[in-house]
Amino acid sequence: MDIQESIVDIILAIVLIISTLVLIMRVWQDLILAVAATLMMASLGGLFLSLGAKIRNLDQNVIARERTMRMNLDELNVMVSNKCDTMISEVHQIVGELSRRVYR
Repeated sequence: MDIQESIVDIILAIVLIISTLVLIMRVWQDLILAVAATLMMASLGGLFLSLGAKIRNLDQNVIARERTMRMNLDELNVMVSNKCDTMISEVHQIVGELSRRVYR
């Protein structure tokens, strides 16, 4: 994963964590609540980053499969075209032979 591609996601995760810290400043007396809320928001930010990375990975896989399928279809098109050309030339030869026999 490129860091430059996910810089926006990382910034948003940091903003999420900082906003959580600001929101729990009032209840800072309860340390367990503050730590739990901070960990919850940090894990939520990490989850968003992980999902973004997985979506990018899936997108790259789809692009690679599409490219492979396109190449395979092109090869198949060339093969079918060659076979059709061969069959057409054989049919022309047979028709030519038959027409010569008919005129004899």
